[in-house]
Amino acid sequence: MGNRYQIRLYCRRRPIFLLMGIIDVYDRVIIDYHIGLTCEGRHAAHLLERALWKRKLLNTEIKPVIRTDNGPQFISNIFESTCQALSVEHERIPPKTPNLNAHIEAFHSILERDCYSKYEFESYTDAHKTITEFIDFYLHRYLHGSLQDMPPVQFHEMVVNMGIAPFQIRV
Repeated sequence: MGNRYQIRLYCRRRPIFLLMGIIDVYDRVIIDYHIGLTCEGRHAAHLLERALWKRKLLNTEIKPVIRTDNGPQFISNIFESTCQALSVEHERIPPKTPNLNAHIEAFHSILERDCYSKYEFESYTDAHKTITEFIDFYLHRYLHGSLQDMPPVQFHEMVVNMGIAPFQIRV
């Protein structure tokens, strides 16, 4: 996946909850996410560590570049020290430039259009269940034109297991 393997981490506020997700720029897989009443540096640090573990990158020399906005959870001491401890390069985009986080912004747009706008959440539990189900749908059944019309998990498995030819991405 190249020397500049990139993942994006973003936290988005909704009336009942906050969603923080981490996406692989190459295959559009939401590697992991946090849904909660708060979205703090400790949550971002744990999420990053879990994502690296899931992608088997925790103990490798080549680490991804993590790109975030300048939210308080991403400029926190705990998140920065976790990035350093994990040897992960942390890039922060300049303020008011969401286009530099286009992949995660696109996912949030899909989530808004296909999930949030179709459901009224009556409780945190209801929101958690619905969003978890939608993310599962996105990962396993949502077809991406940029991924040869495959869902993210299928594309990722084809790249890893069957060696389909990788393509260049612009970040």
